[in-house]
Amino acid sequence: MRIGVCPGSFDPVTNGHVDIFERASKLVDKLVVAVLDNPNKHSLFTMEERVALIEASVTHIPNIEVDCAGGLLNEYVKSKDSHIIIRGLRALSDFEYEFQRALFSKFLDDNIETIFIMTNNKYSFVSSTGIRELAKFNGKLTGLVPPVVKEALEAKFNGK
Repeated sequence: MRIGVCPGSFDPVTNGHVDIFERASKLVDKLVVAVLDNPNKHSLFTMEERVALIEASVTHIPNIEVDCAGGLLNEYVKSKDSHIIIRGLRALSDFEYEFQRALFSKFLDDNIETIFIMTNNKYSFVSSTGIRELAKFNGKLTGLVPPVVKEALEAKFNGK
């Protein structure tokens, strides 16, 4: 069974992420979306909230599992009986950062492969950071995030 791991902070998950999940799920038998705990970032949503938002956003993808992960990504990937890391790319700047991370993974374990999937053009400008800022100032979120995420962002920022 080919298992791919798609890691990220997903704070929050966007339609761009969901697009990558849909496309990645066609490349593997099982796709594990791993919500990472990044101690260098202050998250808007808790790990549990991010997992729940992703789960609610991917019910249409039959071969997906959403999980939490901490520590070294390579160890997590191996714990899932996988050797495939799948990363989404929006721009050249993403590639430079992700390429370096892929080389680190390869250095640590030569059996781990990283696959890059380019974003759909309509989501190339969408980032979780931009979404959080847009939500904070009551900007238009429709079409950028799944409806359940839009509701959660409005609740966080507007107390709804």
